[in-house]
Amino acid sequence: MKVILQQDVRGQGKKGELIEVSDGYARNYLLPRNLAVIATADSLNALKLKEKAKANQMEHEKKAAREAAQKLEGVIVTVKAKAGSAGKLYGSVTSKEISDALLEQHNIRIEKNQIVQAELIKAFGSYEVKCKLGHEITGTINLLVVEA
Repeated sequence: MKVILQQDVRGQGKKGELIEVSDGYARNYLLPRNLAVIATADSLNALKLKEKAKANQMEHEKKAAREAAQKLEGVIVTVKAKAGSAGKLYGSVTSKEISDALLEQHNIRIEKNQIVQAELIKAFGSYEVKCKLGHEITGTINLLVVEA
């Protein structure tokens, strides 16, 4: 019997897959627990529409990530920080501060969890900070840390 999985089933497949199982396994286990539905013409059509919508969503997200990467080129973000007498910062510049400064200064929204800092920024100067925008697309933020 052909069924479409509604949830991941160990040893059978992932959600949304069309699989062939024995009639007894489908009737006695998968269908009563709402783990699968019988593969009828309507359910196959619905599966194709879901896959098409998911592909469109992924393409839209890739396009948005590419646009964000292009916007980041040539942009310099300035973060003001307090420092002690030796020129060292109190604490460090966090990804949240970078994200907030980017939104405030250039109106570019990058989430703090997308910003990847190789090492902590604990001194004044200019830095290049990488950000993962999704779908293997990365951008570089030029950061300038100045005294407040």
